[in-house]
Amino acid sequence: MTLGTMGFGTETSEDEAFSIIDAFLEAGGNMLDTADVYGGGASEELLGRWRASRPQNLVNSVVLATKAHIFTGKDANDVGTFRRHLHRALDASLLRLGIEAIDLYQMHAWDPLTPIEETLSFLDAAVRAGKVHYVGLSNFSGRQLQLALSTAKAKGMQLPVTLQQQYSLACRGIESEVIPAALANNVGLLAWSPLAAGFLSGNYTRGVGAEQGTRLGFESAMFGHIENSLFATEQNWATLEAATQIADEAGATPSQVALSWVTNRPSVTSTIFGARTLEQLESNLPAGDLHLGEEATARLNAVSAPTPHDYPHGPSGVLQRHRYPDSSESERREFTTQ
Repeated sequence: MTLGTMGFGTETSEDEAFSIIDAFLEAGGNMLDTADVYGGGASEELLGRWRASRPQNLVNSVVLATKAHIFTGKDANDVGTFRRHLHRALDASLLRLGIEAIDLYQMHAWDPLTPIEETLSFLDAAVRAGKVHYVGLSNFSGRQLQLALSTAKAKGMQLPVTLQQQYSLACRGIESEVIPAALANNVGLLAWSPLAAGFLSGNYTRGVGAEQGTRLGFESAMFGHIENSLFATEQNWATLEAATQIADEAGATPSQVALSWVTNRPSVTSTIFGARTLEQLESNLPAGDLHLGEEATARLNAVSAPTPHDYPHGPSGVLQRHRYPDSSESERREFTTQ
């Protein structure tokens, strides 16, 4: 699994964050994920200080990933994946982290205003210059992912090797297009928010709003939207109930069950989970060794199964009957199988 550091330096104090990182590495973890926008750069700066305070052999064992795209300032040029912004963002991240090269440099989101060729060209040059080892993407649709990969292949540029995407028992929409595109191109999926902002931890009660101090209890438009979306869906509560039952049967916690389910999905390379306290980390680490079994996995798959729209054809045969209302059943069958 991968340790997400979004709240380090803001929600989590430096001493606690250092303890969390040390415990994560001691338990066998080796990847830390951050972004230039986390805490306005505070997360990267904290990781830089952690690196400077630890033995070189320990530091060298860490795979360090960061991201760029989202607003880092008030200027119009402080957002996006165009060359000027990425040039400044990359140099700023290297400085805050105190390193010469970033192991995995990810585009935090799709930029509709910048040609993908320009973004990929910059990333390719950054790899050739030794500032970046590998390139990744984040929050891309299946179409956007395929466009980026096809363009990079066609132009002989550095290929993105990972896609960081929201994925959990309460958020399985990426299974229709994003995951198939990733699998078809050998792109590793890094699943973020595997606990659905803490909803799948079992710390919330149906009919009761999120309490202050919890992830969904933060007063922000983003978390308010997430809370409303999660709490209003009956399927999410049914999924949480199933995860809780399975946790009781396995002698685990709902969080561990939810993390194990995501981690063992065929498409997932690593699961990114955050910990604001050392206690949270220690509670979630056992998920890495938890094997749910076929029956429990099947129960979770069924209760959380996404309900796709029937676009474009609807139930089998509807399109054919609409286009050929006067044709016989055998003629429609022949048309369908062609």
